[in-house]
Amino acid sequence: MSCVLRFSVVSKSNCNRSSIMDNAFLKLVYQAIDQTISPEDFDRLQDLLETSEEARLTYLNAVNACESLHEIAATPVATSAESTTTLPLNRWPSVFAFRSLMIAATALFVVGGLAYWLGRQRLNSPRIVDVVELESAASESQIAGHATLRRAVDVEWTDSSKPAKVGEVLPNGRFQFDSGVAEIDFFCGATLIVEGPANLDIESDWSVRVNQGRLRATVPPAARGFSVKTAESEVIDLGTEFTMDVSSDMAQVEVVDGEIMLRGGGLDGQHLHTGERRTLHGSPSDQAIEDMITATDLHHRDESAMTQRFQRWKESMLSLQNDDRLIALFATSELEGRTIRNGATADGTQDGLLVGPVEVVDGRFGAASRGINFDRPGSRVRTRIDGDFQAFTFACWVKIDSLDQRYNALFMGDGYENGEPHWQIRDDGRLMFSVMVDDSQSVSFYNKRDQRVVKDAGLHRVYITEPFWEIANSGQWFHLAAVYDPASQRVQQFVNGNRISDEAIDPKYRIDTLRIGPAEIGNWGQPFRETPWFAVRNLDGSIDELTIYNAALTATEIQSLYESGKPLGY
Repeated sequence: MSCVLRFSVVSKSNCNRSSIMDNAFLKLVYQAIDQTISPEDFDRLQDLLETSEEARLTYLNAVNACESLHEIAATPVATSAESTTTLPLNRWPSVFAFRSLMIAATALFVVGGLAYWLGRQRLNSPRIVDVVELESAASESQIAGHATLRRAVDVEWTDSSKPAKVGEVLPNGRFQFDSGVAEIDFFCGATLIVEGPANLDIESDWSVRVNQGRLRATVPPAARGFSVKTAESEVIDLGTEFTMDVSSDMAQVEVVDGEIMLRGGGLDGQHLHTGERRTLHGSPSDQAIEDMITATDLHHRDESAMTQRFQRWKESMLSLQNDDRLIALFATSELEGRTIRNGATADGTQDGLLVGPVEVVDGRFGAASRGINFDRPGSRVRTRIDGDFQAFTFACWVKIDSLDQRYNALFMGDGYENGEPHWQIRDDGRLMFSVMVDDSQSVSFYNKRDQRVVKDAGLHRVYITEPFWEIANSGQWFHLAAVYDPASQRVQQFVNGNRISDEAIDPKYRIDTLRIGPAEIGNWGQPFRETPWFAVRNLDGSIDELTIYNAALTATEIQSLYESGKPLGY
């Protein structure tokens, strides 16, 4: 079959080519297809494919030809009823060889024609780099971690610049805080409630070292074997609930229910049962570990703190409504049936309407608040905001579950006409903000991401940040903000109060009169077009507050919005 491939490809599609298409190159190609190529030769082939369009086309032709021959050879040959007589074993090779020759002869013409057609379609043929990119894009996502932070109540972090957030995946390494209570779910199924000051080293899904802190470990049967290390000892769970109190000069363990085994130190091999306790390090003591918080206690404490935080946020919203610069304030606490009130106006003409299969869910303050989920393609909130504006500041609280669409909408002007904004998130976790400058122009440009020339909707510039989101952040709440200021000719974007991009507006892309008009939150359907087709840009996630200002808010004001509105654990 390899000889036929070489003959068909060379004779039909490789005539009059440069020396790169010689027998040595073709030998590398077919060794790669046969999976007999050496690592050194594979590197040589890769270099040729990366530097030569001609080499990539030849490689693609050979792959297609090989697949066609394989399909032809695998097709059963129809036989008549008279040919079903069993042949002697020593006649099978000759019959098979005859059929193989007939198949190969047929394949010669088919594959030769296929290779010739592919050569004529060079401009439309996918390049090998495109194939590689598709394979890379389809590769499985991976994140590193052993546990998640389920709750954090009144926690003061030791390193305030790197606080862990509720819902965050916790990686291997140090987990430390000065005060408060944290609840950690390990992937094996074990749960730790830890009281600060605490200093832990997370080692794996099944193991943690406690250097300081009081903790309660709940270990279901599926997590049996989970271990907590301290000093020279290791507590091996055998299906239980136990507590520990660890400081620099003392370490105690007490079994609340079930059984544990001790390993290492002076108590190596001992088993403890319900009600039994031991001193693992320091002066021996028979005193019980008292006043350890339970999961139920922590749940009630978390709910109470979240409700208080929610009430303080509602009070701050009242002061926002008195800001003359405010264009819109869509707070999901103002939901009335299928309508979300625009707190910046009193007449209801600019309220939002829930459309399609939107779902009202818990907001960033838990059950005390509400959010709007847009995870189905028809979900959206419709509004209309008329008027001319001099600047834009958009801010919202959003929880992203995934970025399944190429572009994921936050707030989108319907027709994307002159002065109208588009605010969205790209599938690689980058914020995107733009304003249409001239929708009458026909603009074409080379899209590096798609590696092709595309026609744009009109003259505008998309301001794109570095990635702020990855799959490990799924389910976390973020405060996002975009500031578009024609007066200072700057576009700034913020995440959780921190500026992540600051770009100049080129005079070519400056527009002084800004508008919104009909628009959507969480989607972009352009419902006023004559075609029923629309881009699928619904946000797979939830929004529970969105504000728009006719002003360029300062970095200090953005930080204040974040601080006054952030939930517990942020």
